Amino acid sequence: MIDNYLLYQVGGSLASDAPSYVERQGDIQLYNALKRGEFCYVMAPRQMGKSSLSVRIRHQLQQEGIRCSTIDMTRIGSEIITPNQWYKAVVAELVRGFKLFGDFNFQSWWHQEEYLSLLQQLSYFLEDILLVKFPNERIVIFIDEIDTIINLPFPVDDFFALIRFCYNQRVINPNYNRLVFALFGVAKPRDLMTGKKPTPFNIGKAIELNGFEFDEAYPLAKGLEETGGNAKTILKEILAWTGGQPFLTQKLCQLVVDSVKVGLSIPPGNEESWVSKIVHNQIIDNWESQDQPEHLRSISARLLSNNLTNKYYADKLLGLYQQILAGDDVPMDNSQECKELLLSGLVVNQQGWLRLNNPIYKAIFNAEWVTKQLGNLRPYAQKLASSG
Repeated sequence: MIDNYLLYQVGGSLASDAPSYVERQGDIQLYNALKRGEFCYVMAPRQMGKSSLSVRIRHQLQQEGIRCSTIDMTRIGSEIITPNQWYKAVVAELVRGFKLFGDFNFQSWWHQEEYLSLLQQLSYFLEDILLVKFPNERIVIFIDEIDTIINLPFPVDDFFALIRFCYNQRVINPNYNRLVFALFGVAKPRDLMTGKKPTPFNIGKAIELNGFEFDEAYPLAKGLEETGGNAKTILKEILAWTGGQPFLTQKLCQLVVDSVKVGLSIPPGNEESWVSKIVHNQIIDNWESQDQPEHLRSISARLLSNNLTNKYYADKLLGLYQQILAGDDVPMDNSQECKELLLSGLVVNQQGWLRLNNPIYKAIFNAEWVTKQLGNLRPYAQKLASSG
């Protein structure tokens, strides 16, 4: 029996002290930037460890006496909701997160400030309540799943403009130096702001999340020590398949552990073939039915769409991906197609060139898959192009 069976976690946010948490360069960059008071944003594909990162960094900052709270935008909702409900919910989450209910009557305050615009109510809460409540402490507000606002039935450009305002106010009101924001999500900044309001993203620091390197992921080898094979070699083989993608790496580690729980063991020297067999049998083959928790299907869904306009866009995305898959040199530029492919997770930016993320994606989203999807899309895309 393997003692470290519960070491790995496949899906969901990891606790701040989770033994399978892998610290990356992005951790250090985010921690240092927030300590300096910089506005930070982490925009990366799904299941790259963004939420786990925010939990970890929040814990570290709290240990140093910094006041922190997290707004998870999925808790507020984005479909059947009014602007008043949305802004009120944002303030309510801050009241709850900073534990202000005891000496602050939120409902009464909100009612008293109803003569103000919704943005002013949020702004005055930050300045008159939050900064006053904690007069000598730094305050960090983490906002997770920020991309859910794209589905709101009304624009919230003012919300992002307020974040920029808070940073601009530092030269007028020094108290604003203590207020810091960190945003996490799967979106391009231009998708979050639909109008022409001043954006905070050109004054903030973008934190890049890359796949696990071997030295970073070495703690994961601990759970592989009792498999019979060489733990370091097994981990190297796992990373060779996953490219260090966090979700796939945790999942494949767990699958390897599961494979020896039934009394089997990996013969020394057979680590490569053992891992390869697991990858093919339990991830690649019949991938749509084995994709639990969902990961690969979410990548496919992000590239493909049911509405006509996005089908035309998906056609362009798949065409670009097809070039990368064929081994063509495709430079990373400022185009929306390049940025969208990066957010899908299928490709990574390697020294200015778009490259396939890992062999698992390459095997699943292969040339045959692309040809099939393009065949489904192009009648619609051609129809849209001709009508334009």
